[in-house]
Parts: sequence; structure tokens; C-alpha cells
Amino acid sequence: MTFVRPAAPDDLDALYDLANLAGAGLTTLPKDRELLRKRILKSQRSIENIPDRPGGESYLLVMVDAEKSRVVGAGGIVTKVGGFEPFYGYRIENTLFRCDLLNIRKEIPVLHLVREHNGPAEIGSLFLHPDYRRTDNGRFLQLVRFLFMALHREAFEPLVVAEMRGIIDAQGRSAFWDAVGKHFFEIEFPEADHLSVVNKKFIADLMPTHPIYVPLLPPSAQQVIGKVHNESMPAMKNLLAEGFTFSGMVDIFDAGACVSCQRDEIRTIRLSRTAKVQAIGDDSPQSATYMIATTSGDFRACLGRVDRAGEAVTIERDCARLLGVEVGQSVGFSPLRAAEKGGQ
Repeated sequence: MTFVRPAAPDDLDALYDLANLAGAGLTTLPKDRELLRKRILKSQRSIENIPDRPGGESYLLVMVDAEKSRVVGAGGIVTKVGGFEPFYGYRIENTLFRCDLLNIRKEIPVLHLVREHNGPAEIGSLFLHPDYRRTDNGRFLQLVRFLFMALHREAFEPLVVAEMRGIIDAQGRSAFWDAVGKHFFEIEFPEADHLSVVNKKFIADLMPTHPIYVPLLPPSAQQVIGKVHNESMPAMKNLLAEGFTFSGMVDIFDAGACVSCQRDEIRTIRLSRTAKVQAIGDDSPQSATYMIATTSGDFRACLGRVDRAGEAVTIERDCARLLGVEVGQSVGFSPLRAAEKGGQ
């Protein structure tokens, strides 16, 4: 079985190995031990003192193979982006051009640079070891972040966004970056991608602020605007099922799609419930598969069955063991799949 918990300092080596497997474009899981160490420590500080209003806290959760005690995946959440380092993106707008003399009327897509200093919550840093991309591990790792949000709603902005990884080739090159950013920054995409984690000031210094007319870009760059990397397609499908939609924004480096949803409209959050454990059973209760999490102490979550009886629940013994939950304690839970309405 697998379970999810907050990242700890001892996870640094495992996270570094995962980052090196992820390839280019996964900006928030950098191939940099020092940056990863700082992310873990910031997550620890955030977990130790979860606020009642968002202030830019960052949470890094890891998936663990319980039998091997091995970290096999990671997923992150930021309560509020922006602040001293703004959230950057390109907003796509259509501008109408018309000429009665030539009987021409055309709508031209234009990219407008957006700087958001008071931004939404954001999910990111999602990566699962290839050996564990089976059964429900990927869906669980992605959606458990929303269960964490459900248990601490006021700690997150009411709008949640996700920047999906854009189209990047096997050599780590981005056609969009080569057509736009590279002309101003004079560095290759992987280096720019890394620098955006270290310090975003270089973006403010060099990124062109004037609108970019999409038809003026090479066809190879036009074709990837708003598209999603093949490895990110399953995650994209899950987000769409959760209620996310295209926000009209794309990443400034690889032009990957940015999707968004109101926090309380996210399916996992909307269907989430809390209840006391009235019994722990040896036999699996007959129910749908749920994400189940602790509501106090150290956050832990796993997949399991939930048998509801009024305001109380019965959970499986293996799940209770992984969570460290006893009879009389409360758990939070939400159905893993959109078709399973058991949370209502």
C-alpha cells in the first residue's frame, strides 16, 4: 500500500532522484539539492503552523510505499502566489482587425503579459515514479492535495490554478521558448526554467511587456500554445473531471495551459466530509474507494473503503494502521472518482 504525508528532511535524496527522473519543464521540482532542501524546510514550517488565512505558505507532500518505506512521488501546494515575486503568465485575447475597403475581418490571437501580485492558490510539483504509475496511485497523489485543502479551507485562496507542463522535446527544447524568450534572455529553456525557481527578477528585467501577435510566431511555436505535455495528459484529465477549466492563460516559458477552478467547486473538496471512526474492521466495508486522511496531528492520507452509519464511519484495519487512527478519532474523506458520489 501507499500513503501520503508531508515531506521531511530525510526525504531529500529521494526527492532529488525523483526530480532527475522528471525531465525538463517541471519547474517546481528542481534538480537542485539546495532548492529542494529549502522547499522541504518551508513546507515543514507551513505544516507546523497552518494559518487561518493564506499568506504564501508552501506544502510539499510525498507518496510513500509503506512496505519499502520508499518515497515514490511528490505533489505541492502554494496557498497564495504572488507577493514580492509575482506570478507571471500570458493571457490570450482575440483582437479584431477589419478593413471595409478590402472586405477583411479577422480576429487575431494576442498574448498579453500578466503579473499577478495577489494571486490564487496553486498546485504543482506533481511527479510519480514510473514504477508506481499503476492502479490508483497517480490519481490519489494528485487529488489528495484537494483533500488537504478541504481540511484547511481558510488557509487557501478561493481560486486554485494549475500550470500544466507544456510541449518540450526529448532534448529539453521548447519551440515557444525558442521563438519568444530566447531572443531576450539568450539562454536555453532548461536554464531559464531553473532560474525561474531561484529568482524571478530576471523575468521582470528582460521579459518583453508589449503584446505578442501569435501569427507572427513560427508555426512550431503557434502549435504548442495552450497544449499539454503527453506525460501530463492524465493529470489534465483528472483536473477537468474535478471541475477545472482552461483559464485563458499560458505559461510564459513553454506556453503550457493554465487551468483554474473555484476552491469550493473542486469535486474532491465539495464532496469531502469528516466523521468519527466508530469501528475498525478486518473485512473491507462495501463502498467506493475513498481518500481518507487524519484531521489532527501529522497529516497522513491513504486509500480505503468507508462504511458510513449516520455521523460515524467504519474503516479498514490496514488504513487505520497507516493513518495511526483509533476508534473515536475523526477522519476526513472524499471519493476518489467523480462517478463515485458516496461523499454526498
